Amino acid sequence: MKKLLTKLNRKKQPEEPKGRITTDTLAEHREKVLAGGRKFKYPMQYARHKLVINAIIIGVAAVILLIVLGWYLLYPAQNTSEFMYRVTKVIPVPVASVDGQPVRYSDYLMKYRSAEHYLVEKEQIDIKSEDGQRQLEFIKSEAIDDAVADAYALKIAKQQGITVTDAEIESYLTTQREQSGQSEATYNTVIEDYYGWSPEEYREVIKQKLLRQKVAYAVDAPAKDTSEGITAKIEGGQTDLKAIADTLSTDEVGGVTYWAPVWVPKDNRDGGLAEAAGKLQKGQIASAIKTTSNNGYYFVKLLDSNATSVQYEYLYVPLAQFDQTIETLQEDDKVTHYISIEDISTQQQ
Repeated sequence: MKKLLTKLNRKKQPEEPKGRITTDTLAEHREKVLAGGRKFKYPMQYARHKLVINAIIIGVAAVILLIVLGWYLLYPAQNTSEFMYRVTKVIPVPVASVDGQPVRYSDYLMKYRSAEHYLVEKEQIDIKSEDGQRQLEFIKSEAIDDAVADAYALKIAKQQGITVTDAEIESYLTTQREQSGQSEATYNTVIEDYYGWSPEEYREVIKQKLLRQKVAYAVDAPAKDTSEGITAKIEGGQTDLKAIADTLSTDEVGGVTYWAPVWVPKDNRDGGLAEAAGKLQKGQIASAIKTTSNNGYYFVKLLDSNATSVQYEYLYVPLAQFDQTIETLQEDDKVTHYISIEDISTQQQ
């Protein structure tokens, strides 16, 4: 009986669990738990890796698509919208090149869109008509030629260390506003109304204009020599401007123009000639004036004046070297357009 009770008591005692964690089995148990989790972890890692690859492929494809679309809109389609203009302001893509110097598409569009704005808003031209399309082709040719000249001037300016300061730009703008008798706000409104340029864009246009003008003076040695020759004659006692012009026209120098006496208001908008004449005594000559309205040297002689007007004559020595260089580059196929431009010489104006 005792043996039977002993067996029953043994059966009633709970058996020790097989998976019990002890100090000896801790490492084994940890490995079992980690192994159980790996079957969930590795498939997730694989899916994430595949997701990243797909995202990269989609991103690259989208970038390529945008590049192709942008190329098509700018070059084959020649889109000139405000949006594409803003894009080219941020991304400096070229519209042409001149002697290895890229011509920014944004510079071309800034000039083209301004001329188009004037045609539509001020001349009321229907640009969808045959005449309107012809005029658009004309301003397209003018705009790209202007942009090419600015780009080449920038190249020469970098080589020769020629710059235009903010003070020079502001001085030019101040003079323009004073001559027009308008406040800065009114002047900016007029510029935007006529040409579609914001104040920032107009400052950029003026900067390009002044830089090109400086470069034109710097590279034109013949005009400088002619100017110095005229100065020497005047300082030597010659005061007859027409006689000086006639003498120079018989030499190989050439290019000197004599303008007969005219009466103009003292505040006449002629680049500063009337202002310079107003500061002279009768018969006195102002030598080698560089005006803001044209490229060249002016020799002004005051003949008479009154309270409101002045009468003067002058010699003009134009700057020709810069324009001749551009023409030579075109003839030598060193000017390349990346958009189609019609030959406006074949069009009937």
